[in-house]
Amino acid sequence: MASSEENELPPQLEQWKAKAESTFWGWVGCSFERVDERRTVVSLDIEPKHLNLIGILHGGVHATMIDSAMGLAAMLARPEAAVVTTHLNMNYVAPVREGRIFVEAEIAHMSRKTVTTQARVRTADGELLAFGNGTFRVLE
Repeated sequence: MASSEENELPPQLEQWKAKAESTFWGWVGCSFERVDERRTVVSLDIEPKHLNLIGILHGGVHATMIDSAMGLAAMLARPEAAVVTTHLNMNYVAPVREGRIFVEAEIAHMSRKTVTTQARVRTADGELLAFGNGTFRVLE
């Protein structure tokens, strides 16, 4: 059984949250919903700026959300180091035009130099919109 110390989130989390507001993350409108040592959930309220020319959520927004949620999971898994995306794979399943979307990301595998993650984008009702996986390089 893991000790409570092993389950504590890194103290940097609050700093990361504050810093994120002034970055691309904040401009897009992402929000932290739930965070633990192996899983993150982020959300986005869809606005007109997030839509493409046919009126559905732009695929780049899905990719941004998935990359951001998986990146946060990787950062939490390796808080002592910086991590960067080296591979991002996306699958788009269903369109969405409005409402709030949720991205749940989790760690699939870790090694000394990489963190592999997976994520799913869903509506508030649980409809699957997109899914993906990514690999993050641990910078030492």
